[in-house]
Amino acid sequence: MENTKKKWPFGFYVCSLTFTFERFAYYSAKWLISVFVVAEVANGGLGLTKADGALMNSFIVAFTYITPVIGGFISDRWISPRLLVPLGEILMGLGYLCAWQAHSEAMLWAMIVLVSIGTGFFKGTVSGINGRQFPKADEDTLDSIFSIQYSFVNIGSFLGTTFVSMIALAVSYRFAFLLCAIAMFVDVLWWIFGLRFIENDAGKLPFLVDNRTEKVETLDKDTAKEDSAPLTTIEKKRVAAILLCTLFSGIFWLLWYLVYLPVYYEFGPVEQGGLGWANWNIGSFQMPTAWFDSMNGLCCIVLGPVFAAVWAKMQKRPQGDISMFKKTALGIILLGLGIVAMVVAALMSGEGEKAVGIWIIVVVAVLMSVGEMIFSPLGNSFINKFAPKKLLGTLLGVWPLIIFFSGLAYGPLYNWLGNFRFVTAFGIVAAIIIGCGVILWALSGKLDELVVKDEK
Repeated sequence: MENTKKKWPFGFYVCSLTFTFERFAYYSAKWLISVFVVAEVANGGLGLTKADGALMNSFIVAFTYITPVIGGFISDRWISPRLLVPLGEILMGLGYLCAWQAHSEAMLWAMIVLVSIGTGFFKGTVSGINGRQFPKADEDTLDSIFSIQYSFVNIGSFLGTTFVSMIALAVSYRFAFLLCAIAMFVDVLWWIFGLRFIENDAGKLPFLVDNRTEKVETLDKDTAKEDSAPLTTIEKKRVAAILLCTLFSGIFWLLWYLVYLPVYYEFGPVEQGGLGWANWNIGSFQMPTAWFDSMNGLCCIVLGPVFAAVWAKMQKRPQGDISMFKKTALGIILLGLGIVAMVVAALMSGEGEKAVGIWIIVVVAVLMSVGEMIFSPLGNSFINKFAPKKLLGTLLGVWPLIIFFSGLAYGPLYNWLGNFRFVTAFGIVAAIIIGCGVILWALSGKLDELVVKDEK
């Protein structure tokens, strides 16, 4: 515990700021590809359909969630994590350069491939290096470390979607992609400069090689014995609880990402590829639709410490904190209410007959962001607490894997829902997800019994 009281190493800030640069570029590009594809050629876009934009948006989200699993396997076994980080940054930078020069869909798909591979090498690797700088830290300290790193992530997201989007509209979408590439190449230089400050030789060797000790044979025998033992009854129940919570998380993320597409394509200004259902103007200034993304980043920055304090206070109650199942249910219900607000906005606009005030889009952003912050940051903690040791890595891998499938699905789902009247389609979606949340809340008492702490 003495080590945890010391000043955090500067290497922590090297890793965290590395994330800020990368997320600055990624979230900017995620919005850019959605709008650039559908904007008219006269407005600097490619003039393709919103179905094309939805699919590309869906794919870049999906594959940047699956490739870190592969990148993590490589950094565990074969290549120095310190080398994988700049390699990933360079690949992402090259991907954004492809978009800068894109005059067809092919170059944008090349961007998606390069950014996905680069993210795979980068994302989990930086977190692994950062954690290795605190070898004696207890779980509470590690929670604080990664909570603050999460703030650096959201700062990057907020700055990118807020300011790069303004430059995109003032100059061009292509120039904004170039800025994303420059951010990644600056990130490479920052990483190379900061390597000297990373402590405990973190990331010099592949993570599993770095785990080896002089007692390796004994450790291997103990691990093999533990792995061969069958799961106990309580362990089976806990695995079932984790998988169920993960499934509901997948439903949440499927519809969470889905919400962005009608905000861009129905409620967004015509000049940005939308149908103009909402008024994005402040006087003569037209807000970028990326500011919807910025609202999420800002809410995460503000709400992170707020909810951390709320959960800490609730844990001190005689009845303790509410369960992960109730938190997940509450997050799902709030997201559903956000979709309800969007349906109300569509009704108020007559689905395009007039533009509604932007305030109702702000309500949507706040509801979905609060829903996210209530349960999402706690997923890894929930798994770490209750997963059987021999399945910990597998179950931690399943948590982001479900988002890969959600990412693959939300673009095609949006395109299919486009066959129906907006109010009807999204009204049904809202009813379904709120119903899922209510059912999960009602069953939470029974589900909590799956993760009782002691075997009876």
